[in-house]
Amino acid sequence: MQKWLLAPLLLLQLLAGCGKPSSSYLPKKQELRLNLKSEPPTLDPRKATDTTSVSVLNLCFEGLTRMNPENEPTLAAAQSFTLSEDQACYTFTLRDSLWSDGHPVTAYDFEKTLKTMLNPLFPCEFAADLYIIKHAKPAKLGKCGLDQVGVIALDEKTLQIQLEHPVPYFLSCLASHAFFPTPSHVVEKNPQWLDQEYVSNGPFYLKERQYHLSMLLKKNPYYWDKEQVRLETVHLALIQDELTELSMFENAELDWAGYPLSNLPTEALPSLLQEGILNQYEIAGTYSYVFNTTQFPFNNAQIRRALSLAINREEIVNNITMMNQKPAMNLVPPMLWAQTPACFKDHDLMEAKRCFAKGLEELGIKQEEFPAVTLSYNTLVGHHKIAQAIQQQWNLALGIQVKLVNKEWKVFLDELQHGQFQVARLGGIASIEDPTTFLDEYRYLSNGKNCSKWSHPRFTALLEESDLTADATKRLALLREAESILIQEMPVAPIYFYTGVYIKQPYVKGVHISKLNQMDLKWAYVETDE
Repeated sequence: MQKWLLAPLLLLQLLAGCGKPSSSYLPKKQELRLNLKSEPPTLDPRKATDTTSVSVLNLCFEGLTRMNPENEPTLAAAQSFTLSEDQACYTFTLRDSLWSDGHPVTAYDFEKTLKTMLNPLFPCEFAADLYIIKHAKPAKLGKCGLDQVGVIALDEKTLQIQLEHPVPYFLSCLASHAFFPTPSHVVEKNPQWLDQEYVSNGPFYLKERQYHLSMLLKKNPYYWDKEQVRLETVHLALIQDELTELSMFENAELDWAGYPLSNLPTEALPSLLQEGILNQYEIAGTYSYVFNTTQFPFNNAQIRRALSLAINREEIVNNITMMNQKPAMNLVPPMLWAQTPACFKDHDLMEAKRCFAKGLEELGIKQEEFPAVTLSYNTLVGHHKIAQAIQQQWNLALGIQVKLVNKEWKVFLDELQHGQFQVARLGGIASIEDPTTFLDEYRYLSNGKNCSKWSHPRFTALLEESDLTADATKRLALLREAESILIQEMPVAPIYFYTGVYIKQPYVKGVHISKLNQMDLKWAYVETDE
């Protein structure tokens, strides 16, 4: 009751212009106060699949490479590398670097981490991201031993990675959390290391953690490039309510509000934009609804197409999200390939009804026998509003009854991964700047990120052929054909392409946000009064 009464009051204040940051105040020390929208489900780099967890991991860990402010991979934990003539074998020499407890980072840490993720008994939902490594896939499927995987530490400072085929974007892959090392000297002796002995090798380390309340990160004194890190402290609040976060920013309790770590209330965006303090940027990401193709009636492609075509995306981005998003008639965002032709027409009611009638016929049921649909999403005001709109759109267009179910973030992710849903919200942001980052999720049923459990032999064959195609134009044509198959089968319904919005205090400088919506604070700082 109190929360319901508070929200309108805060919104009225913010719309009146009270959220504008002060241009005269300067902090006294190098600390940055941010908000993380929810409790990270895991801070184990080998297990994280969600953006909340990865956001923290990107602050605390570092791979062989790191994306610089120009969105280019640069050497990080690696000091140098050589590449074989066939472009498929990399030999890295590690620089002298230390974990946050002072122990050396070694090539064995990388080898053990990657091979643990590929162990069939280890729960790594994104292991398919590693299938570019030689014998990685058969190892994960239990068809060969881990000793055959193309990763080997030749000594403490030398790591060799053999790929299945040349991968032109491999150095960018190495910057993603899928290739972060874990401290084997800690992990192997302490199964509770995440809570008792959390050690990392990035610019910051986790100093304190109060579950569901806050996290405190400190500058890593052992980081190899610590001279470049100016921030001494990063405070992460865990506030889920968007209005509360905005109020904290207004009251100078936060230095940053909104993307990429959290959200701003859509009701306040017009006022913030008018005041000239709202920052906007494009993201290589797609907001979608995924269908569980193992469950009736979503095992039928015509039914899935009907539901997708009945969505009015233009209405959603204009009236609900209001952040200049583009309606998505493709899965792969336009940022990842130029001149993307639409794969279908938005809000195509005539075709939606035709597909629905055909789907009913194929399923052998009448329209009045079509079961009620359960639509799941994680608890957030924006997700709820979109779900309500689509609930109404499906009912008006196809006569479908839709039940809305919202779940806490960690529970929602768990149900997604275990197929305990019918239709669910799915947010996808590229991990590398290549179309395969979206298509690969559906390449294999064994991919833990393939929540739809959809597969198609021709789709898989096209992706595998693209792996071996050196000609960029031919490769692009193969990927486009693969996407067209996926859109025709519609295991996932794209809704809009992401944009990010945030507000920050004027004294916050040097924060880098990549096309992949990753916040990097390595070069960030605050202007102080000293």
